[in-house]
Amino acid sequence: MSDDALILVVDDDARLRDLLSRYLVANGFRVSTADSAAEARDRLRVLQPDLVVMDVMMPGESGLELTEAHRRDNTMTPILLLTARGAPEDRIAGFEAGADDYLPKPFDPRELLLRIRALLRRAAPPPPPAEAASGPLALGALHFDRARGELRGPAGVVRLTGGEAALLAALAARPHEVLTREDLAVVLEMDEAGERAIDVQVTRLRRKIETDPREPRFLHTVRGRGYVLKPGY
Repeated sequence: MSDDALILVVDDDARLRDLLSRYLVANGFRVSTADSAAEARDRLRVLQPDLVVMDVMMPGESGLELTEAHRRDNTMTPILLLTARGAPEDRIAGFEAGADDYLPKPFDPRELLLRIRALLRRAAPPPPPAEAASGPLALGALHFDRARGELRGPAGVVRLTGGEAALLAALAARPHEVLTREDLAVVLEMDEAGERAIDVQVTRLRRKIETDPREPRFLHTVRGRGYVLKPGY
């Protein structure tokens, strides 16, 4: 992960946009800004930023709505949502929309910086795994290449969000072993809301690897313990 990554800051509050932009530039990032979801769409299409920091409550199209639309296009760009509404149900709504992280306002800029760097690490190509865990894993017609962190199927690469890819890589590194939500929250560098967010990411991942997500063949819930990945054809 390199601090010269391009960050897109989306917020209708001009003062906050300016403060965030100057702070991120001072910490080595390149920054572009947008004052609305419509302007953000143009920036996303042209610039292809490494990460998006976006306000939820904006006039017109909200940050949640843009996040959902962005994920429908199968884009993997990490998204960190900012909002004045920090209740657990609001944060879960952000994760369900496809966000990778969620930070309530007001926040310490240093915490934002730590979260951005954590998301960029998760989005970066994984290091080569140990030899014993280097082979591809079969998930029915899909194959997960643990060396590349890439999921492929008959139609080609299956696009995963940063959170989905990090979750699958963590489970694939220890197949047939139950990983608790606490284990996964640590691996994915999530905060105190992380355990509930893990459930959301599991649900999203199942939609991409399971024929019937309601009757999973590969990604199983172990009641009272956590999750386990069981590869196979």
